[in-house]
Parts: sequence; structure tokens; C-alpha cells
Amino acid sequence: MPVHPTRRHLLTGAAGLGLALTLPRLPLLAQTQRPATDATFLFSCDVHACLVSADGLSPGCADEGKTDAALLRHVAAVNAVGGLVWPATIDGKPSGLESAGTTIATPLGLVFGGDMTDDGGGQVKVPGEGRQLQQFSSRYQQGTGPDRVHYPVYNGLGNHDLDQDGAPPHVDWYRRELRDYVELNHRSTVFYKAPVPVTNYDIESDNYSWDWGGLHLIQLQRFGGDDTKGAVSGLSWLQQDLATYAADGRPVVLFQHYGWDTFSTEHWDPAAKTFDPQGAGAAHWWTDAERASLTAALKGYNVVGIFHGHEHPTPMIYNREGYDIFKPIAAFLGGFALVHVTDSFLDVTLAKAGENPADIIFTHAFSKRLTG
Repeated sequence: MPVHPTRRHLLTGAAGLGLALTLPRLPLLAQTQRPATDATFLFSCDVHACLVSADGLSPGCADEGKTDAALLRHVAAVNAVGGLVWPATIDGKPSGLESAGTTIATPLGLVFGGDMTDDGGGQVKVPGEGRQLQQFSSRYQQGTGPDRVHYPVYNGLGNHDLDQDGAPPHVDWYRRELRDYVELNHRSTVFYKAPVPVTNYDIESDNYSWDWGGLHLIQLQRFGGDDTKGAVSGLSWLQQDLATYAADGRPVVLFQHYGWDTFSTEHWDPAAKTFDPQGAGAAHWWTDAERASLTAALKGYNVVGIFHGHEHPTPMIYNREGYDIFKPIAAFLGGFALVHVTDSFLDVTLAKAGENPADIIFTHAFSKRLTG
């Protein structure tokens, strides 16, 4: 049977050769001294870049606030974080943050938790680079000036990026475009230097991981174990990644799109004829079994926080299955999380952009001592 190479085969073939030639097998972490941990970074989600032409939005986007002006306000706020002071009070109450009153370090990066675009990157009938992906990259690829993020950006995909089918026969074109964007931004080879290279990239699932000092960070895209719309589950990769890079007890942080909140876990309710938290039918987004498989893969490792998106207007700090979980409001609403992880504590504050450029409003805070 003849083989017809796809864009993906060409990318991964060259990349795989490069890795095979250049990367020696890593020694066991248990045999090396764990580096110190002191990492400050930003997390955001649900950008929903919405342009479909030079100045036109997808239907309904303007009414929902998914405008370029909203993204510029968000960009200005996240760029203004470094050099400010960790809040000692929020809404007149002590924040409880270990970092309270100290200067916020320049963030090491901005991590996204999915839905970078509103409609599969901005589809058109004839395959081509989507306007929404162009809009996203024009705001959220590291650069200078007031219209671009000033930090390295770690990309993550959600259902709005991955669920959209293109017009036949190009059904998977836009899914592939979004996945290629992630890979080309983060996967280096001997032939190619990625703009934001990571340590461990899985070419099948597009999950990836990296380290900031003694902190291990893992991007799981829609969710760890996703196999919908042709995706390949990354759970076996995740298990191997944790065994290779986190077996020494270092703190681990995970990022994905779906969460454990009532919206992410809703089921079909036949009586109400809709998906809701009371439904007992099929899961809307991901199943109880998929969540159980993911948490089973995490057991035995020092997972200090999980960050997600998907639900837009509600800031969340909650605990499920023993894991502390965080979700800011959507980026197009101005939301983000500011995180500080050291060997002794985790600080998280949820924030949003104010009405004026570079204004930041801290809304919620969480802090805990770390051991391990």
C-alpha cells in the first residue's frame, strides 16, 4: 500500500531524527541533586481569538466581549505584573500569601489552558492559515511593545481549538494547524530551534513538559488522556514523564483545559433536555472514568496544583481528589493567575485586568506550605 506523507509526518519525521541524534538518555533524578525551586509565572485560559477577517468577528463574539480590544487590555495587564507587589490584602482582608508585601519577580512565562481561538483557529472553506490563529499569535507570541506579551508563552489547546471540523475533504485541517502551531513553538530538533523549547514533547498527544529550577510543569492540552476527534491519549507518556522527571519528589504543576468544576463535569439530563450538573446521562466534556484514569496516573507524585479553564466568568479555587485546583476567569474577560512556587510554599492569586491599561485587580488568594 502506498504511503502518502502528511504535514504531520514530515514534521515529526525530521524532528524524531534530530532528537535521536542529539539527546542522550537522562540519568535517574534520584542520582542527582534536585535544584532549588523559586518560580514565578502566569496562567491564563480561554482567549477565544475571534477574528474571521481583517476587522470582522465571528457571529456573537462582539456581544460576548471576545474582541481584540479586550485582548489588548489583557496583554497590558499581564505585562504590568513584574515589579508590582504581592497583595497583602484583598477586599480589605489579609491575603494570607507567603509572598505578601514582596516584589513580584518578572514571570518566567505565561501558560495557557486551552481555547486559544474561538472556532478552530478561524476556519474558511479553502484550507489556509486561520485568522483567529493569526490574531492569537499577534498578541500572545513573545515580543515587544504594548500589543504583545513580553514573556515566553506556553500554548495549550481546548475544545474550541480541536472540535471544529473543516469542510470535506479537509475535515482535520484546522485541528492539525492548531497542533502544528503548538509543536512548532515548543519542539526543537537538531534542524530546528523552537521559539519556546521544552524538555519533553510527545509527538502523538502534543503533551509536553519542562522545568523551571526544581519545579516540573506539564501541559496536557484538552485533558490528560484525551482521545477524542482523533487525539492520541498521552496517559502512558504522562506516567513515563513523571517517573523520569519527578520521581525525586519535586513539586509538579499541571495545566489542561477541562477541570473538576460542575460545568466541566456535567452530564446529559433527559428530564431537562440539556447538560447540567444533575444529569445522569452521557458526560458532556469528559467522563468520570477519564478523570479517574488521570488522577491514578498522578498518584505517588508531588502534584502541588492543577490549573484549568473552560468555564468563563467564575474564578475558582477548590480541591478535588486531594488536589488543589485553580481557574481564573477567561482571558477575554481579563483573567489570569499569578503563581509563585518555592521549595517551601505555593502562592496563587487570581486577578483580572482593570478598565484602564495595565490596571490589575487581585480578586482571590491561596497559599500553602510545601514539603517533599
